[in-house]
Amino acid sequence: MTGVEMNVFLSKKTILPAMTGLLLATGGCVGSFDPKTDATSPVAPRVQELVDANRTYPRWVDFPATPTDLPQPAQVATNVQALNADSGALASQVASIDWTLDSDPAAFIESISRRFDPARMGPIGAQTPEEVEALAERLRRRAAAPPPIDRPRP
Repeated sequence: MTGVEMNVFLSKKTILPAMTGLLLATGGCVGSFDPKTDATSPVAPRVQELVDANRTYPRWVDFPATPTDLPQPAQVATNVQALNADSGALASQVASIDWTLDSDPAAFIESISRRFDPARMGPIGAQTPEEVEALAERLRRRAAAPPPIDRPRP
């Protein structure tokens, strides 16, 4: 009986040997994950001191405690239902607004333009060249870097 007749793919047959070969190939790297400090190095005592000091880090006592003031699931469900109800009420209020302009568009534009100060709404081109240069000079002065900070020399 062949592999096709047995409904066995070639990849299913070769996965175990391939994984075994991969494990054997990477088995030589195991020693590199536990490096040893060179005892003849001048920084060896300091390195070993740092390694020993942090060998047990992190400890469970260093993690924050579980919060105790969390709302209960029933309270969360009640809050969600209230938000959904408020959302439905808001949607019905928005749906009841008449969004069409039944009045004269010119009168509507006039009512809007009366609310705004026309001097502030004027185009930039209405400024004189002197005003533009004065504005540019003010912006240049604002963009100047502050003086350097005196720092003590070692």
